[in-house]
Amino acid sequence: MFPSPNHGPRRDGARPELIVLHYTGMTSCAAARARLCDPEAEVSAHWLIAEDGGTEALVPEEMRAWHAGAGSWQGRGDVNSRSIGIEIANPGDRPFPEPQMAALEALLPGIMHRWQIAPEAIIAHSDMAPGRKIDPGPRFDWRRLARQGLAVWPEVRTPLTPDTGAFAALAQAFGYPDAPVEVLLPAFRLRFRPCWQGPLDGTDMALIADLAGRFGADGGAWRAA
Repeated sequence: MFPSPNHGPRRDGARPELIVLHYTGMTSCAAARARLCDPEAEVSAHWLIAEDGGTEALVPEEMRAWHAGAGSWQGRGDVNSRSIGIEIANPGDRPFPEPQMAALEALLPGIMHRWQIAPEAIIAHSDMAPGRKIDPGPRFDWRRLARQGLAVWPEVRTPLTPDTGAFAALAQAFGYPDAPVEVLLPAFRLRFRPCWQGPLDGTDMALIADLAGRFGADGGAWRAA
């Protein structure tokens, strides 16, 4: 039933508290599946969603799949032990097809219910590993998920004065790892201002302040231990 051997027990009694979304970065879903199930590759995910919406469980959700790698969210490392990983078949250079997005929208509520995972705890691979990973990338429609309560989206507010120190602090309060602004800002924009470029601006400040205020470690449903 679960074809990937690449998993093990969750460490230190951890349970799923996050859902991490990825793109496969490969030419086809078949190629991605082969790699995720190859013992020599030492990578895996709990779920794989094909371009046509076909969805396959590769690793039992109670087990620790090997999808996240180095990184952290809201101050907690070993994301593999604390997350469910979903691989979405996409090379990274094209939109995600409608059947695939619909399949993801059908899959997420069940996972959220089974493990009591809040929308703010559904994150990008690039969120927990900024500067190292960019998936699911700028073509992924996070706003669409947020409209259905399957992710979060910042509310538009009056722009604030750009301040790199304040931006980094707010980004950490929301959940991003401790990293320089030149690493955090591209990761933030990948998800919340895709394709936007240039130096830190007042809109970036307003959006991250809203996210930190509503969903950060002090106010969000998912808190660092």
